[in-house]
Amino acid sequence: MSAASPADTALASGGLSAGSVFVAIDIGASSGRVILGRVAGSPGGTRTELETVHRFPNGVKEFDGGLRWDFDALFAEVLTGLAAAATAAAARGEGIASIGIDTWAVDYGLVNAAGELVAAPFSYRDDRSRGAVARVHQELDTARLYATTGLQFLPFNTIYQLATESGLDGLQALLIPDLIGFLLTGRRRTEATNASTTGLFDAVAGEWATEFLAALGLPGDLFPPLIQPGEILGTLLPKIAERTGLSAATKVVAVGSHDTASAVAAVPAGAGGDEEKFAYVSSGTWSLVGVELSHPVLTEASRAANFTNERGVDGTIRYLRNVGGLWLLSECQRTWAAEGYRPELEELLDAAATLPPGGPVINADDPYFIAPDNMPERIRAAVRNTGTVLPEHPAHIVRCILNSLAAGYARTIADAERLADVHAGVVHIVGGGSQNRLLCQLTADATGKRVIAGPVEATALGNVLVQARATGVLSGGLGELRAVVRASQQPAEYIPSRRAAHQGAGGAL
Repeated sequence: MSAASPADTALASGGLSAGSVFVAIDIGASSGRVILGRVAGSPGGTRTELETVHRFPNGVKEFDGGLRWDFDALFAEVLTGLAAAATAAAARGEGIASIGIDTWAVDYGLVNAAGELVAAPFSYRDDRSRGAVARVHQELDTARLYATTGLQFLPFNTIYQLATESGLDGLQALLIPDLIGFLLTGRRRTEATNASTTGLFDAVAGEWATEFLAALGLPGDLFPPLIQPGEILGTLLPKIAERTGLSAATKVVAVGSHDTASAVAAVPAGAGGDEEKFAYVSSGTWSLVGVELSHPVLTEASRAANFTNERGVDGTIRYLRNVGGLWLLSECQRTWAAEGYRPELEELLDAAATLPPGGPVINADDPYFIAPDNMPERIRAAVRNTGTVLPEHPAHIVRCILNSLAAGYARTIADAERLADVHAGVVHIVGGGSQNRLLCQLTADATGKRVIAGPVEATALGNVLVQARATGVLSGGLGELRAVVRASQQPAEYIPSRRAAHQGAGGAL
């Protein structure tokens, strides 16, 4: 384990040296948490401490003609979590300064003029939008779309989902974190990092691409106005305050509401040297792999490589590509459990680590793997298509998944460096995948680069730190916020193995 660097930032003038408390609502495609984040000064500098006060499951369900999110249940869990946060803070004599919300991207709920959700939001895993892709491209060719939005083509992008809708007059589309923020405060806004994932956002101007809305026959006011990370959305509605036990004066702060934007804000990169330019992997259900830039890359080569230019905190560009993620592993575990085989994850990983180097590699981000189904059989079928037979023992399937993810990470990082004309001296893996030692080592071997793994809770940390700065407790830019992360965490370090260094990145797997 590498030692944490001392923080080179301090509490802003007027900050609470005894500590300030913030709530991060952090919801992924399979689970959600409500987390208390404490920011306080210490002899080593400013540090953060996270306390999860409520966990709850999330997932898609088949109802009303498709795969949808049970948003009513989801929001009820959010309120339960806020009540738990109020109770936990009060028990320590603390007051909660603000709340921030981050979730996955692209999905939305439709709200009428009365503020009512007209239907449960569809999930991006529903295949309804696939049929709309060709219709959208008839009106807006792919080169024109990319030159404006800089967005990676994915068949479930918001633009394609909306093209399946009808009767949108009088309705507004609120992306999932914005929908939660609206129900908490009564204010309708679209946070910019998530807006940049819709396919209807101008990557250069940082505004809605209204000409695309018009070309597709979508209302010009379909989305609310934009709000930037760090701006105050509003304060809690009286009924929310009463139900949760929080003060009605509690602020809701716009953070990087796309969870990857918050996660990248908390990458513990340092100033100077190789760390000045870093690659990152936000590893969870999906893997988001790329580099941080100051300007978008909108070249034809970038479009051909299917890279995306999404907004980050402080106007940065998250230049990345979606790669398959740990969804493949969790779906395998779900299938095996249904068959009566329920090993612990560590047991599976230990068995996979004993297998010799090499083995089959699949394209982990193939759309073939998006929908829930018998994942072990789909992986074996994909391997058969390469002319190889994958043994049925789960250890071989797990090793194939991790080999494939690491190979995908290495390929994507190399492409990002080439297309953006940068060199990344180190790879930061954050999120749940940073705990997977085998995946981290395979990534170091595949990329030929040093890997820094952690923090696991990067998304919640980025969420909390943006809130702390917005409320005046912290000051400075991303460098200062990342210094707080370095002071608060002890990430693990992985060095490419000698075998990998000898064979090169392509031979590591």
